[in-house]
Amino acid sequence: MTASDAETMALGELLALADEEDRAAFENLRLGYTETFGDPALRAAVAGTYERAEAADVLCFAGAEEGLYLAMNVLLDAGDHAVVVTPNYQAAETVPMALCEVTGVALDPARDWALDLDRVAAAIRPNTRVVSVNFPNNPTGKVIGAADFTALAAMCDERGIRLFSDEVYRGLERDPVRTLPQAADVSERALSLNVTSKALGLPGLRIGWITCRDRELLARLERAKHYTTICNSGPSEVLARIALKSSSSILARNRALIARNLPIFDAFFAEFADTFEWRAPDGGCIAYPRYLGTDGVEEMCARLVREAGVLLLPAGVYRSELTPTPTDRFRIGIGRADPEEGLAAFAGWLRRRR
Repeated sequence: MTASDAETMALGELLALADEEDRAAFENLRLGYTETFGDPALRAAVAGTYERAEAADVLCFAGAEEGLYLAMNVLLDAGDHAVVVTPNYQAAETVPMALCEVTGVALDPARDWALDLDRVAAAIRPNTRVVSVNFPNNPTGKVIGAADFTALAAMCDERGIRLFSDEVYRGLERDPVRTLPQAADVSERALSLNVTSKALGLPGLRIGWITCRDRELLARLERAKHYTTICNSGPSEVLARIALKSSSSILARNRALIARNLPIFDAFFAEFADTFEWRAPDGGCIAYPRYLGTDGVEEMCARLVREAGVLLLPAGVYRSELTPTPTDRFRIGIGRADPEEGLAAFAGWLRRRR
């Protein structure tokens, strides 16, 4: 019940979305090495999802994690400083911490996980090289306002800092009006990280990318990739470009699934309002409810998986070494088909405890 990705599809379903050219490319693909920057047609498809980027501004990776890891290693050295918004995907914090000093700026749970830009500005030092953010946020589902995001990018540009923006859940906003601009569209220096895994629900492809209009930096990232994967899987790159060309329909399908699921989750948490504090996410396919029980969320989650076979991720998984973070939350996924069975097992376990 804690899945972080949207419902996936079978290979045949994805291939059914391909045009004749891409279907033939997949069927006739020769399984040699691919280009380190990524398949040119895939890079063009990625660039098509941005307003200001071209194919030459895109570098493909084996998932988002490789992109995050290499970007931090290229951008940061000992003696540098980074600012990271918390809570977050663990590597967003731990990879920079292995390289340099890092300051955390926590989203405020008391203010609907708001990001205080003044606190970000206060955290910046003369040697700050990177500010790392993630919206829609993992695990909270928070989406900040577009004006704040644009102001954050401008703040970084004014100080010569790279904004590193993890945008893997973009496209799953409950209200499309709240969809943020992509960092690479807002700033020539910013890096936008994305992947087929989360919003598109295709983690098995293992295709991610960084888009950045600073091509000198992109060339440095490409050289670093020679020390990790060198190049991506050819079949995955063709399948990824099929998915990206059909992203509007895939994202609409996944948003519809989340919209269908949310009333089911609303009803579940309404029944157990004395046990949980529930708020639907602004975007993405995960939520971060609060557990009100006196035994603590870590014990609750351990007993739940042991006694009912229902897996949730407790707050300890998102514990930050940089900032105080809530200890009473857990992540639950809302983007998979047919959550009723898991919620029924969860509910039955809760009723037996009463």
